[in-house]
Amino acid sequence: MRKLILSTAALALMSGAALAQETVRLGTEGAYPPYNYLDDNGEVAGYERELGDAICAQAELTCEWVTNDWDSIIPNLVSGNYDVIIAGMSITDERDEVIDFTEAYFPADPSAFISTSDAFDGTGVVAAQTGTIQAAHVTGMDGATLVEFATPDETIAALRSGEADAVLADKAFLEPIVAESGGELVFAGEDVILGDGIGIGVRESDGELKDKLNAAIAALKADGTVNTLIEKWFEGMEGPY
Repeated sequence: MRKLILSTAALALMSGAALAQETVRLGTEGAYPPYNYLDDNGEVAGYERELGDAICAQAELTCEWVTNDWDSIIPNLVSGNYDVIIAGMSITDERDEVIDFTEAYFPADPSAFISTSDAFDGTGVVAAQTGTIQAAHVTGMDGATLVEFATPDETIAALRSGEADAVLADKAFLEPIVAESGGELVFAGEDVILGDGIGIGVRESDGELKDKLNAAIAALKADGTVNTLIEKWFEGMEGPY
């Protein structure tokens, strides 16, 4: 689904194994519904909150949730501020050079363009969130100029203000925005499939933790939990597992 890393020298610093800690800290963005967001009480909610809690229970891990801005989410995993990333992060070759991933817990999700008119033809100024696979895709589009923003909500604001001609983001994120816009915003052009599905990011040094998480994900796929949560949080989507 979404998001590409920003390379920095800090990514070379690997920290100790998460399993040496009493609590496994789950890092998320908290700003990308329905995958993850903060509810009225300031608590992490969404598909990944419920799935993450189920994975921790299945793996018999004590877990706590930590929020982090998207543009530093990988560096702060590597530096030890939390132990895993569960934040709608697509599995990509570029990211896999820096961190490891579990098996996917969500299939590759279509990305889509929205604009103020369905006449958008793929040229002009296209907004995307900084460090995402969508931003990387726009840079390779003929006739398109990328403008990046720190948060997904800022990309929508740029479209509404006329600063951008279109937004490229995960379709699941855009669907409720289009539906609630009263016709102001519409889907335009063809969907784009990017990445290899969404997985949990772990430090390369944390192989034991990765194995525990993989076993838990496999068990929750087998017993139907993953499909049930996907169908709950993504309207009209049939669980693929």
